[in-house]
Amino acid sequence: MTSLAQDVSIENVQMFLYHEATLLDEWRLEEWESLLTDDATYYVPPNDQPDGNHRNTLFTIADDRERIRQRVIRLMDPSCHAEFPHSRTRRMISNIQITERDGNELSVAANYVCYRFRRHERVREYVGSYKHRLVCTEDSFLIKERRVTVDAEELGSLGSVSFIL
Repeated sequence: MTSLAQDVSIENVQMFLYHEATLLDEWRLEEWESLLTDDATYYVPPNDQPDGNHRNTLFTIADDRERIRQRVIRLMDPSCHAEFPHSRTRRMISNIQITERDGNELSVAANYVCYRFRRHERVREYVGSYKHRLVCTEDSFLIKERRVTVDAEELGSLGSVSFIL
């Protein structure tokens, strides 16, 4: 018997990541949240330690499942002044690779560019890499871990990152 991860093609993974990007760009955060496992994590490490551990390094974001849920609720609330009206974003994802297959889990790496348009601000460009730990289901995937590295010398010029990268 083969594991689900062994049968997955790169095209399946690409389509999933493109779908995830669409949900985030369209602010369909509740739908995006449904792509997460019950123990999902979302990390944005500091740019000087992209492979650091959130337990002993100060991360920009180190959310467990409950914090992710609270983040989505907060971002969708019209009184969330940091994101109301919502920023407009457009993500470009490339260089998608399956880096490991382990049972029903996949490790996936990709590069991204995320353009952020916000009123009265210049266009911001976030460039970096994604590392996902995906759990294979019968017909798709669930996100167990999402790590977003931002390639920048310093983050101050990028403004507040109040949306989900």
